[in-house]
Amino acid sequence: MKKIVFIAASLFLSITMQAQDRTQPKPGPAPKINVKKPVSFTLENGLKVLVVEDHKLPRVSFSLRLDNAPYTEGDKKGVADLTSALLGNGSLKTSKDAFNEEIDFLGADINFSTSGSYASGLSKYSKRILELFAEGNLQPNFTQGEFDKEKEKLIDGLKTQEKSVKAVAGRVENVLIYGKSNPAGEYLTEQTIKNVSLADVKQNYATYFVPGNAYLIVVGDVKLNDVKKEVTRLFSTWTKGIAPNQSYSTPSNPQYTQINFVDMPNAVQSEIAILNSVNLKLSDPDYFPVLVANQVLGGDFNGYLNMNLREKHGWTYGSYSDIEDNKYLAGKFKAEAQVRNSVTDSAVVEMLNEIKRIRTEKVSEETLNSVKAGYVGRFVMQVEKPQSVARYAYNIATEGLPANFYENYIKNIQAVTADDVMRVMNKYVLADNLRILVTSKGSEVLPGLEKLGIPVFYFDKFGNQTEKPALKKPVPAGITVKTITDNYAKAIGGEKAIKSVKSIVSLGSTKIPQAPAPLSYTSKIDNKGRMMIELSMSGMSIMKQVVNEKGGYMMQQGQKIAVEGKDLDKMKESAMLFSELSLPSKAGVTVTGIEPINGKDAYVVADGDSNYYFDTTTGLKVAESQVQEQGGKKMTTTTYINDYRDVKGVKVPFNIVMNVGFELDIKLSEVKINEGTTDADFQ
Repeated sequence: MKKIVFIAASLFLSITMQAQDRTQPKPGPAPKINVKKPVSFTLENGLKVLVVEDHKLPRVSFSLRLDNAPYTEGDKKGVADLTSALLGNGSLKTSKDAFNEEIDFLGADINFSTSGSYASGLSKYSKRILELFAEGNLQPNFTQGEFDKEKEKLIDGLKTQEKSVKAVAGRVENVLIYGKSNPAGEYLTEQTIKNVSLADVKQNYATYFVPGNAYLIVVGDVKLNDVKKEVTRLFSTWTKGIAPNQSYSTPSNPQYTQINFVDMPNAVQSEIAILNSVNLKLSDPDYFPVLVANQVLGGDFNGYLNMNLREKHGWTYGSYSDIEDNKYLAGKFKAEAQVRNSVTDSAVVEMLNEIKRIRTEKVSEETLNSVKAGYVGRFVMQVEKPQSVARYAYNIATEGLPANFYENYIKNIQAVTADDVMRVMNKYVLADNLRILVTSKGSEVLPGLEKLGIPVFYFDKFGNQTEKPALKKPVPAGITVKTITDNYAKAIGGEKAIKSVKSIVSLGSTKIPQAPAPLSYTSKIDNKGRMMIELSMSGMSIMKQVVNEKGGYMMQQGQKIAVEGKDLDKMKESAMLFSELSLPSKAGVTVTGIEPINGKDAYVVADGDSNYYFDTTTGLKVAESQVQEQGGKKMTTTTYINDYRDVKGVKVPFNIVMNVGFELDIKLSEVKINEGTTDADFQ
């Protein structure tokens, strides 16, 4: 199948990088904050109820939160997920369909989970919403049929994540930070899910969904006496109980800074996370200095990390950091970025430089004041939202915070000094004990990482330490460019079927970061060497690329740009039907080795700055990569080709995953052969 080249990857930069032009907030006088205080009462079964009357709008929200300690699930990891999934599927009193229909009729929003549930709607329906809320929480209808459906969905979802670089990186990150015996380090597997029975779900619910550590927060246009009456009527039947309380030791950080590498041969970009565990709670005196310090480093768009990796170097669409507080378990410091494979080692160096900078150089007063102003502005925007009011009330009740914690929030933010920023960054960010987790394609990034002088250790997709991955295997005798392309021709249908193809039209869709809607994808190519590729959004063309007998051009946001020189040569090559079949006749094309692609071996055919990957078993082309230059910098664009289907006797891919600085996943809905093109398409 043809090669797809997007010369104008800058299109996506223009769409996703407009945020840099926005006006930044300037410091001003601190607004006075009036956080509404709850009135509380407790039922005999231990349920604590917090009520905040707010009559500005005719709405009400109910938030049920269970302040239970985290727990391990062992070989039945998934029981809590399945319990959450089954909650809200109607009740013992009301069928699932009738339950959902009434929620829709009331215009209400109700969500259930084992850690807590939420409901909201118009206050005139508050009594009925609360009744349904209580039903769903206290009278769940755990049936074998629904259990089997949810179990299958959970397993299917897990399977789709196995090729997700981000999902694998997140799993390994938690295993390495916390260990597999910690609730935060446990992970789902197909087997642990299969080990869970409906009886396990019922037992989990009976053990942990109990009122002893539960809080019901009611916020909105209600009256305390009415709430007390209805809550008592509906929730007093909740069987008394307290969930088991488990504690876990603080995980240890590595003895020295190291790179932990996970090989994902299908990775089109690198997931980088720089990590160490921390011990921080909301009630700690360092909480506000840490909050501000993290904002300076990477808490928002103007943080050191993003200004370096995105604005200065253009390597990523965002690089950020976080320092978690956690009441029960250790939290973690995390600085992260997704970058092109070719700049992975450079990105690691720059991220470490910014971490060193904030630990050794005082932040300027201008930057510090700007960060504070931005944070205060966001806090003020959130402070009166019902979800915020409920969260504040819950935090004060469960974290040992003073009653005026949130009234003093802004004052405490503004009290943070440059010295505080440096102090807490030296305390909570361990420059000599960092874990640099890189999940990427080893054959492209390991050589650069190994030159950094930082020890490298290797792990599999489940956090188990392993040997260095074999990045390339030798080619067996007798394998040539000609034998590979001959096998490719046979795999896609044979010489006769290929010769019958006069044109190919591909229609599909894709998404890009921060875009408000999906993009429509159209590709047309014929045997006259003409090609048209177009991306559009809501009927409006975003980018169009055309090559014809006269030359080539690119249309981007209404501007037509002629394509010339080497770029035009590449476009013309892309405009050939089955251009891979011409590889044996080109000078300098060689078979350089065998590399893993999506877990399977593939022959690597090198043609100058382009590599083509053909499955050693099926013969199909499964990937290609090309070195391109943009803004004086070289970048490798990698395309993965999947889901071959038969169309009129020729196998064509219906899924194309491309690295253009982020993962561009194009899913085709239709492919037409020898129909759907006119001369006008290529003008």
